[in-house]
Amino acid sequence: MDEVFKALADPSRRALLDALNVRNGQTLRELCAGLDMARQSVSKHLAVLEEAGLVATVRRGREKLHYLNAAPVHEIAHRWISRYDRARADALADLKLALEETTMDAPTFVYTTYIRTTPQKLWQALTEPAFTRRYWATEFTTDWSVGSPMAWDNHGVPISDPEQVVLEAEPYSRLSYTWHTITPELAQRFGWDDELLARLSAEARSKVTFTIEETGQVVKLTVVHDGFEAGSRMAEIVAHGWPGVLASLKTLLETGEPLPDDS
Repeated sequence: MDEVFKALADPSRRALLDALNVRNGQTLRELCAGLDMARQSVSKHLAVLEEAGLVATVRRGREKLHYLNAAPVHEIAHRWISRYDRARADALADLKLALEETTMDAPTFVYTTYIRTTPQKLWQALTEPAFTRRYWATEFTTDWSVGSPMAWDNHGVPISDPEQVVLEAEPYSRLSYTWHTITPELAQRFGWDDELLARLSAEARSKVTFTIEETGQVVKLTVVHDGFEAGSRMAEIVAHGWPGVLASLKTLLETGEPLPDDS
């Protein structure tokens, strides 16, 4: 957490985070073009941000794309803001998002967090109902073979669809599957109106990929959620949801207890 605060203290690094907040997934060249900074300076600042976990990178061919990583910010918010006036802070954050909302083309969300655990334990936490129901209120029924269907129980709502399938499953290193189907029962559970239900149901199915890497005493977990349409409402929903899920997963594995369920 000290590294996060140190990284945020520099105005140039905050400017880079602001640029990624406006348009995620930029190359070094694109970030340099949008800011009045030399390429070498931008590269050094990005290295500090990545070391602090505030920026995650993904390689696409020969390009290296940079993404704003919300997980450390969420952990800071939970540790500090929740001790004071979380409701007021959340209201201000919602207002800020509404005022600054931007439209992204084909959004991709990348989250990286470091967890004091083992790859084996993290794999269990991602796949076994005994774990997933505790930090996510979600259970999966599948044999975790590539191409196998997945039945979801999402906050008590059963969801089954032939297109919900496992895409990749390499134990202790990589897991990927298609995102769940939107149903009237799920809309009722979360209080979505008919208009939002219709819009979400009409969107193309997205996918989520988990990459597990052992790094010394901790395990690096990178979550990539992509496959969204431009202007996707589902993309907006998962952008708000993943940081909390990952923070609760991390807390469960490190302390034995997940974060309180605010849903």
